[in-house]
Amino acid sequence: MATVIKGTAVAKKLRQGLKADILEIRKEQPEFTPGLTVVQVGDRPDSNVYIGAKVKACAEIGIHGVHLKLPPTTTQQELIDNIERLNQDPTVHGIILQVPLDCNTGIDETLCTNVLSPSKDVDGLTDVNAGRLSRGDLKRCFTPCTPTGCMVLIEEAGVDVKGKNVCVVGRSKIVGAPMHDLLLWAHGTVTTCHSRTPDLRYHINQADIVVVAAGKKELVKGEWIKPGAVVIDCGINPEPDATKKSGVKLWGDVEYPVAKQVAGAITPVPGGVGPMTVALLMRNTVTSAKRMHGVTSVGGQRTYSTASFPASHLGGAVRGYSTSAQLARTGLRLIQMLKK
Repeated sequence: MATVIKGTAVAKKLRQGLKADILEIRKEQPEFTPGLTVVQVGDRPDSNVYIGAKVKACAEIGIHGVHLKLPPTTTQQELIDNIERLNQDPTVHGIILQVPLDCNTGIDETLCTNVLSPSKDVDGLTDVNAGRLSRGDLKRCFTPCTPTGCMVLIEEAGVDVKGKNVCVVGRSKIVGAPMHDLLLWAHGTVTTCHSRTPDLRYHINQADIVVVAAGKKELVKGEWIKPGAVVIDCGINPEPDATKKSGVKLWGDVEYPVAKQVAGAITPVPGGVGPMTVALLMRNTVTSAKRMHGVTSVGGQRTYSTASFPASHLGGAVRGYSTSAQLARTGLRLIQMLKK
């Protein structure tokens, strides 16, 4: 029977540690207040729920959380102007562009994401941060929050990735691809599987650690799991269920009841990886604020997200300047020229 890795408890511990860090820093710098702004275009109900959870977590920890909601009529240039304003604002230490955008004005999500200053990209989704991660330059990048949370949960299970056979199922730029990179630079031997992998069962059965982020209910069968393996399930697959108060039941990507009998440790759904995503977002924001205020790490906690690298080397962290913004503007001008 597997040990259940309770992400809810780990996330709570992380949030409490961050709150304590902020209070400790304020003894020396009373004005220290990390700032996070979530930019939303439109009014998607699911996005509103996610953003609400982030703003609530900010208030709990001592972060100034702002929800900047723009109308669905917002143009690409207007969105870029708003992001660049936040890049320049010294009170804002983290910026998120909530996707998918809810508009029909032809906004290029990738281009606008890359307008974010890499030093404030606490979701780790700009090309600059993704590139640094892929090169193993972890001290100079923010890493996406969900895979970073998975790394924390693996550590919580008492497992050292070094030398382990690892199987990642899924290759999205938000979870699967950065998950592969994080595990690789932690010295795991990593196999990434996806929809074109011919024998998924074989690869999973060889793995000491399995991370699944495929977005398909119970894709991974419990009998495929190697006995004693660590299983991290990132799946969130909702289905209507009248017996639930919410009217919805969440399923993971792993056949949990069977896998739990075989694995050494496993995350549940819900209550596993999900709570870690918001907790790591909070940690990245606090880390960014520490950099900009010249604060060294408090408590000496290990982090996969960033280290104490000089802010001046992080794409203009002090002024919020973004070289990515210049590239985005150039790309926008080219698009406009081609449309003429």
